[in-house]
Order: sequence, then structure tokens, then C-alpha cells
Amino acid sequence: MNDRKLLNIELGRLSPEEYRAKPASGLALILDNIRSAHNVGSAFRTADAFGVDKVWLCGICPVPPSAELRKVALGAEESVPFEAVPDTLSLVRRLQADGWTVVAVEQTVHSVKLDTFKPEKGRYAFVFGNEVDGVRQDVVDACDFSLEIPQQGTKHSLNVSVSIGVVLWHVSAQ
Repeated sequence: MNDRKLLNIELGRLSPEEYRAKPASGLALILDNIRSAHNVGSAFRTADAFGVDKVWLCGICPVPPSAELRKVALGAEESVPFEAVPDTLSLVRRLQADGWTVVAVEQTVHSVKLDTFKPEKGRYAFVFGNEVDGVRQDVVDACDFSLEIPQQGTKHSLNVSVSIGVVLWHVSAQ
């Protein structure tokens, strides 16, 4: 089988300006105290791949410009709009008042399993939490619901950047 890899020029990639001018996808990320610049950079790169409208960096999150973040984002921090905000809970309430459905990606007593989640029309902001403690409990309480990625292993946790990719793939595939 002869299956040639495509060259970058053949992929039809958008420029950062074209990305920011594209129609809204209705998807956003809220990063709740994610301390690793590598994880934040990966979030930007994944957000770019799935056409996310905005990334909010809350609390203690590395913020562009950052060489360590850029190393993983590969420039996606220039295409995906972002905003640094001091408090996740205030942002959640503000977005809900603006009509967003805000979803904590977390394992909770009443979480919806990702494989059963069928997003309806509207805007969704997905909250991803700190590498050790996850999404803060007060933020989980304020969200419209929680979404859980089903897992079968012994760890019952994924790296936050992997979780972002899994959730965005599922939502975009619907």
C-alpha cells in the first residue's frame, strides 16, 4: 500500500487570524488551577484542533506568553482566544448568566457518563481541574452538571490534557 503522508501545505490550515474569524463552535474550556505549563499548552493545541472558541485560564495557571507553554502549544496560543481570570467560580456564574451550559469534567455521585452524553444545541464550557485535586468542589456544585469519562483501569484518572482531547473529540463527533 502506498499511502503518502500529507505535507503541511496540503492540510489547508487556517492562519491565526482566520481561526479567530471563523464561525463560533459554541465550545469553550475553563482550566481550573492547572499548574503545568505543558498541560496548559496541550489544552491550547487540542482546543485549536477542535475549533474551541475560547480558553479561560483560572487561578494558578500559566498564561501566555510562556516559552514552556509554547513548546507544547506550538503556537496555538496565538490562534485560540484566551482570558486569564482570578476566580473560577465567578467565571462559571458569569457564563451561566450569559446562557452557557457549564459542565465540570469530574467523577461525581451524579455525573453523566461521557459515552451517553449527547449535547444539545447551545454553548458549552467544560471545566477541567487541577492535576492532583481535579475541579474544586464549589465549582462542581455551581456547574450545570458533571461529565465523567468512563474508565476501566486501576487509576481512574487521566492526565488533564488527555481528558480534554477525549471530551472534545466526543462532543465534536456528535
